[in-house]
Amino acid sequence: EVHLVESGGGSVQAGGSLRLSCAASGFTLDDYVIGWFRQAPGKEREGVSCISTWLRSTDYADSVKGRFAISSDNAENAVYLQMNSLKSEDTAIYFCAAAPLSDDYDGPTFLRFPALFSSWGQGTQVTVSS
Repeated sequence: EVHLVESGGGSVQAGGSLRLSCAASGFTLDDYVIGWFRQAPGKEREGVSCISTWLRSTDYADSVKGRFAISSDNAENAVYLQMNSLKSEDTAIYFCAAAPLSDDYDGPTFLRFPALFSSWGQGTQVTVSS
């Protein structure tokens, strides 16, 4: 059974940094795409970044390019999201999600459509104060 657990959220001032972790179990990272999504109050869930460890491919939403970095540790079966230069608009609940890697995988498409991800963690709150 696919199981995802996020951690690392918290409160930080604008300009600060946080590192989110997604601990995965029940599957091998190489067989899946892992995405980070976020949802702010009253807003739709938004794709932030995704990674395929098998394809060595990463993708980012325009709003976080240059500030966020996604990485993985296959030995730990974990995916991380390093968030730097945080802004108040980054405040949201952050979720990691998993989708089986397919032959037609396209990162930007997977970021646009959260429904492509079949398994989700419980989320971790990130609050950025200005």
